[in-house]
Amino acid sequence: MHNDSPTPRKAPSAAQAPADDDDVALASAETSSASVSPSAILEAMLFVGHPAGDPLLPEQAAGLIRGVRPKEIEALVGELNARYAAANCPYHVVRQQGGYRLELKPEFGPLRNRFHLRARRARLSQAAVDVLSLVAYRQPVTADEVGRLRGFPSAAILAQLVRRGLLRVDRPPTKPRRTRYHTTDRFLKLLELESLDDLPHGQETEPGP
Repeated sequence: MHNDSPTPRKAPSAAQAPADDDDVALASAETSSASVSPSAILEAMLFVGHPAGDPLLPEQAAGLIRGVRPKEIEALVGELNARYAAANCPYHVVRQQGGYRLELKPEFGPLRNRFHLRARRARLSQAAVDVLSLVAYRQPVTADEVGRLRGFPSAAILAQLVRRGLLRVDRPPTKPRRTRYHTTDRFLKLLELESLDDLPHGQETEPGP
């Protein structure tokens, strides 16, 4: 006599079990993190800055970058400064008290002081000032690019600045149609500038207020 009862199915092993959503998200995040270059991670840390306002020490930076030793941080800083110089950026990495800090170049000091003064009058948070500064010098720029440079998601702050009329958005007609941010005439009025050409570049020095 044959036994026609169905053969019990084995439960999938741990290796065969389908991954839940959290596992998939974690794997995706790890893959994304692994694709980021050491210099990009260092740049994000420098932009965010130390919670106490202290310079970023090589040991602290190396502790957050896989496979990088403290003595290699100086070379990564050199890569960043070379890229900033080639792109004529208004900021650079400086060495202070055994560590590193991302700062505006000295010739941009007067503009920074003016910007912060006007921003305080407009009751903008420090995070909003940081985002507005990035857009001013790198426009057009996407939310992802701003977030990468700040080290934090910035979509909410960008939306706030759009609502306040300091930024505007556009979408290019061709793919990828990612929203890009620009400063507005109201931004120029806030800083008392005639045009974006009045933002200092290269070795120009902006006169004080």
